[in-house]
Amino acid sequence: MGRGKLRIYLGAAPGVGKTYSMLSEAHRRVERGTDCVVAFVEHHSRPRTEVMLHGLETMPRKEIAYRDTVFTEMDVDAVLARKPAVVLVDELAHSNIPGSRNAKRWQDVEELLAAGIDVISTVNIQHLESLGDVVESITGVRQRETVPDEVVRRADQIELVDMSPQALRRRMAHGNVYKPDKVDAALSNYFRPGNLTALRELALLWTADRVDEYLQEYRTEHRVSKIWGSRERIVVGLTGGPEGRTLIRRAVRLAEKGAGGEVLAVYISRSDGLTAASPKELAVQRTLVEDLGGTFHHVVGDDIPAGLLDFSRGVNATQIVLGVSRRRSWQYAFSPGVSATVARESGPDLDVHIVTHDEAAKGRNLPVKRPARLGRSRTIWGWLVGIVGPVLLTLLLGVTPEIGLANDVLLFLTLTVAAALLGGLRPALASSAAGSVLLNYYFTPPIHELTIADPENIVALVVFVGVAISVASVVDLAARRTHQAARLRAEAETLSFLAGSVLRGETGLDALLERLRETFAMESVALLERHDDTEPWSCVAFVGIRPVGRPEDADVDMPVGDHLALALTGRVLPGEDRRVLGAFAAQAAVVLDRQRLVDEAEEARRQAEGNKIRTSLLAAVSHDLRTPLAGIKASVSSLRSDDVDWSEEDRAELLANVEEGADRLDHLVGNLLDVSRLETGTVTAVLRQTDLDEVVPMALVGVPDDSVELDIPETLPMVVVDRGLLERAVANIVENAVKYSPAGTPVLVAASALADRVELRVVDRGPGVPDEAKDRIFGAFQRYGDAPRGAGVGLGLAVARGFVEAMGGTVTAEDTPGGGLTMTIGLRMEEGAPPFHPDAAAGTT
Repeated sequence: MGRGKLRIYLGAAPGVGKTYSMLSEAHRRVERGTDCVVAFVEHHSRPRTEVMLHGLETMPRKEIAYRDTVFTEMDVDAVLARKPAVVLVDELAHSNIPGSRNAKRWQDVEELLAAGIDVISTVNIQHLESLGDVVESITGVRQRETVPDEVVRRADQIELVDMSPQALRRRMAHGNVYKPDKVDAALSNYFRPGNLTALRELALLWTADRVDEYLQEYRTEHRVSKIWGSRERIVVGLTGGPEGRTLIRRAVRLAEKGAGGEVLAVYISRSDGLTAASPKELAVQRTLVEDLGGTFHHVVGDDIPAGLLDFSRGVNATQIVLGVSRRRSWQYAFSPGVSATVARESGPDLDVHIVTHDEAAKGRNLPVKRPARLGRSRTIWGWLVGIVGPVLLTLLLGVTPEIGLANDVLLFLTLTVAAALLGGLRPALASSAAGSVLLNYYFTPPIHELTIADPENIVALVVFVGVAISVASVVDLAARRTHQAARLRAEAETLSFLAGSVLRGETGLDALLERLRETFAMESVALLERHDDTEPWSCVAFVGIRPVGRPEDADVDMPVGDHLALALTGRVLPGEDRRVLGAFAAQAAVVLDRQRLVDEAEEARRQAEGNKIRTSLLAAVSHDLRTPLAGIKASVSSLRSDDVDWSEEDRAELLANVEEGADRLDHLVGNLLDVSRLETGTVTAVLRQTDLDEVVPMALVGVPDDSVELDIPETLPMVVVDRGLLERAVANIVENAVKYSPAGTPVLVAASALADRVELRVVDRGPGVPDEAKDRIFGAFQRYGDAPRGAGVGLGLAVARGFVEAMGGTVTAEDTPGGGLTMTIGLRMEEGAPPFHPDAAAGTT
């Protein structure tokens, strides 16, 4: 029995039409005769979606009791027993009610797929696990219900259901998504145009990446080497020279001419690990291409044209941008150059742009770094000239008139020098040995004997061998010195880059490790640390794939002090590379220390802010503390006075003044203590599952009964809060709203649920707050407008926001339609609670 196929409708936000598209597909399949049933679909009382369920077989749901309430979930056992060909399962990221077969609905889907049943499902982009932090930064809401990315990526088909933010908001305003009484709250919170635009971009980009993966998998499986121009991908070949910036800008302009163009800058270094290009110039070019929206790649290879073409075909590029060679005209006699070779071998499916620039034909300012060996082809040619050359020369001289032994020696010496130039010392030595034997046997009397009759001929042969060996040694020494000079130059440039990064104060540890990985062409680099010799190693930072957990497991390790080490995997480095590696290791330790110092400085800054707050506190509350104390002292002094005979009414009034002043002091001191706790980070929230209708009424004890109108649905899910902190936060916000609300106009305190959070809104009809001051009012010692001194010291909203954020919630200020200010408190639902639908019937307390 084969595994079933999974098809997913992906949307950017609720209401774009995922469920409607899924049901439309189900109707098409039923019309074709496919056995298709509905296992679980939520229509959310949307008429058009509900109509689409007509004509489709719907499986009965399984009822599960949880906290004295009966909920319904998909009956997996019933679906497995029915075993249709295709089953519809809505809301893939849904969390099942505790007591269900599986904790998550996607796990139910996995069981159906394993049973050979095809599944069609839906999911929103914000529910993908890897995008949780991104979505939270956009919407301010942490998604509690998530599905692993791999589950969605494994789907056989992913179809994006797209809709513009403006169209979705119109659909909501028309009542096609939520009921009218829920529309305003939704449009002003989660469904703001900015949120929807960002979520839509996330969905489009994620789907585009998945399409690229599908295409790459298909090309790999079918061994497709020909380039398919599905979208413009432009590869820029960089040499590390100053012309690279011109090439990058030209490639970006080419990419901008078509929609979805992509620029990939690639630098190819030789396989010995250290690059010949200037690290500083490459760093500048890398920053430039990334700032312009492209990517930078470092590839290792000895054959630069072949490496460039292989990379381009591997990424399915459509164009290559290269610069006109900086070589001088006479250098083309030795090779046609990289640009000409790439253009000749690119084929008809890969366009090559050769761009002129100011550095063309000016030559290279610094010598090009040569590899440690002369190369395989040169070595082979050296041996051919050194061994075969003397034999061919002997045959040639045998059929030509005799030219004398001295000239014969010069001809053989020429072959030896040529062998040294091509192949180095060993082919030259072999050539001199073969030449001396052939000269002795064929050209030195007595001929065809390995003896020499004339002493002068002995001297000539000895001189020939000595000169040949000397010339070969000089040529080989020059080649090795050239390599050493180029290597030292590359090392100096790398060390200069490290020194420059210290002077510039660069603190990117990951960037430094990535530079190290690229310099030595390693697979991964990890910085490991432990506090003492008995503790295991921990990874502080790493780049690449498969980082090791211990220095002993690495191909190369470099200790940095007693408790820090660099671990590299990929290949074993030669001993001469460890000097540069040691410099990288020392720099990594410096960067790590600098990062930690920055964190300590930030902590010191926060402490300084706390001291500043305490100083401001003493300056701000001097009057507000003295006023109630003066009232209390005056009332108590009057009561203690023997000169006046107070009536019972007077005594009661004085005692009421004492009580009122004591309450004001208690409230003020409580806020001061709360601010101090928030600033020092000592507020610890004890989170418990709580019903809002149990906490909010307790927070309204301090305000007049007729000044607040309460509207909290009984069906709201429980929230995870600290009851004491929430009560104080709500009390401060409500008191502030009552203070500024017009007389006779009550403050509305209402609650509703949206997605995976509960919102408590405090709505007043006061003067409101300008947009530029909405964030400022949450600062300590901030009082809006011309509030009198007796109105408080401006701590209430600061304390409220601090307490709510300590519980993982949010507090925001918005304009009330028609005038006034609305304070919205966002709270998390309890873990495992069923998703709340705004359409559910609600009662009020």
